[in-house]
Amino acid sequence: MQTTLATTRTTGRPASHKGTRLNDSCKYILLMILVILFISPFAWLMVTALKTTSELAAFPIHFLPVQAQWDNFVQALTMINYAAYAANSLILSSIYSVLTTFTSALVGFGFARLKGKGKRTLFIIMLSTLMLPQILTVIPTYVLFARLGLIDTYWPWVLWGLGSSPYLAFLFRQFFSSIPSELEEAAILDGCGYWRIFWQVFMPLSWPVIAAALIFSFNWVWGDYITPALFLSQDNTTLSVAMSAGYLDPHGNGLINIMAAGSVIYVLPVAAFFFFAQRAFVRGIVTSGLKG
Repeated sequence: MQTTLATTRTTGRPASHKGTRLNDSCKYILLMILVILFISPFAWLMVTALKTTSELAAFPIHFLPVQAQWDNFVQALTMINYAAYAANSLILSSIYSVLTTFTSALVGFGFARLKGKGKRTLFIIMLSTLMLPQILTVIPTYVLFARLGLIDTYWPWVLWGLGSSPYLAFLFRQFFSSIPSELEEAAILDGCGYWRIFWQVFMPLSWPVIAAALIFSFNWVWGDYITPALFLSQDNTTLSVAMSAGYLDPHGNGLINIMAAGSVIYVLPVAAFFFFAQRAFVRGIVTSGLKG
């Protein structure tokens, strides 16, 4: 106590403030290191997009280009029909994200608010499917859709969207479980059925989770390569597949700098989408874990 008072008289502030400042400084340094680690891949991609082919093959490697080749971005947009393939990716991503968000919300509402025999068992079965790697289901799914004549169409993404997502259903279930039961009881007293309770009471309250679900599901399809490569032809395929097969020199070798330039443009929609919805996205992730 005497040491603390002496320190307070000498410095004019409690000794604990120094420890707090030191802790804050360590946290900021750690955060800066993490930011650098997270940004460095995109920075390397951007630098690669601004180099010439000879600079990429040179040794020793120079991080910065001698002269920025902004024409690489023009070539990335013109070597393939970039706008058409981007439109295909946008259509598929939008269809899937809207459908799977809605159906996952329905499933989550059922598990959170409805009562029925075997509900807990069904919920455990649904969660257990998260442990199954998606790559294992690609070939059986391809065979199924081939027999139905749905290959080279967008119907698989529609059906996947209607089938909901176990992870997103879990998020909605957690969020809906945290809503006070008094709201549901008041709606029932007013004569509302469960459909109206879901649509007019619960959904307007769940915008943070809806935003998180839209971002997740949109990004899943936008960044997918394997499924469009198997299910779609070259004319109807997505941007990720078109870039991997379109940026080639006359000898069939990949143009790394052009591919990097196309990839920079490719990630901008997702980055912009997350930037404008990040607050709702974070709130959706946080509030979905309030109640088990």
